[in-house]
Amino acid sequence: MLQLGFNSAILADFGFEHVVQFAANHGFSCVEMMCWPSDNADARRYAGVTHIDVLNLTPARISEIKHTLREAGVFVSALGYYPNPLDPDPNKSEYFLEYIKEVIRGAAKLGIPVVTTFIGRDPSKSIKDNLARFADVWPAVVKVAEENNIKIAIENCPMFFTDDEWPGGKNLAISPAVWDRMFEIIPSPIFGLNYDPSHMIWQMMDETYPIYNYKSRLHHVHLKDAKVYKSKLDRVGILANPLEYHSPKLPGLGDVNWRAFFAALTDVRYRGPVVIEVEDKAYEGSIKDVQSAILTSRNYVKQFFA
Repeated sequence: MLQLGFNSAILADFGFEHVVQFAANHGFSCVEMMCWPSDNADARRYAGVTHIDVLNLTPARISEIKHTLREAGVFVSALGYYPNPLDPDPNKSEYFLEYIKEVIRGAAKLGIPVVTTFIGRDPSKSIKDNLARFADVWPAVVKVAEENNIKIAIENCPMFFTDDEWPGGKNLAISPAVWDRMFEIIPSPIFGLNYDPSHMIWQMMDETYPIYNYKSRLHHVHLKDAKVYKSKLDRVGILANPLEYHSPKLPGLGDVNWRAFFAALTDVRYRGPVVIEVEDKAYEGSIKDVQSAILTSRNYVKQFFA
């Protein structure tokens, strides 16, 4: 029913072929492949990883990629690229938006049905002002997706963790209230969510609510957990930078109710990929730790699979 994979960003030190073989060797059905520009300068953790270069998809490279996947028995759940398309710098914003279009075209060439990304946000401006900007620039991106029959899946991470993202964060798609406005502005059914329950936890929201209420918009699902430290929250309050009171964790090591989460997915008959996203600093000391994180996550969530 569900197709288990992982996000390739955590294997940044390895190439495409190695990532695919790792997935095959350890019983994964799919991988969400990162495809940042190969010359990018983004130093943010988990950003800037290029496992598929969409600007260099020659016929020969397309054939190689498809052959590697076919031989391994693994598929690509989505091409992932997560910049800030509503960056206040208009040159950066334009570049990010245009590159998302290139990722969409690359997905079409490879026969990959989904592109995962962020809406973006100007952290210094209100939700209302950001929605107005979204309405100006995002319809053109969705039009390219429609022309190529590719779904866009927006992750619901607020991208507010540290001082440089204060006060509003760098991704607008933070809540059902915002999603409703997004889908009113762009009603296209190919425009949906890459739903990650962990971000609901530290925002003090119900992680199953979006599954039941946005089932037709679930184009991709991330499996990541979050641990809220009540003693820290009691000291700094919810207006502090979120990393002052919570940490991303492997599935099963945080506060997500995974039994209820998977029950909800089956209730709504979700049949797509569910992809482990590793962002747990406790598992980043070495390559061995990173691989252990992926497999520990796999072992935990496997209880919900046949």
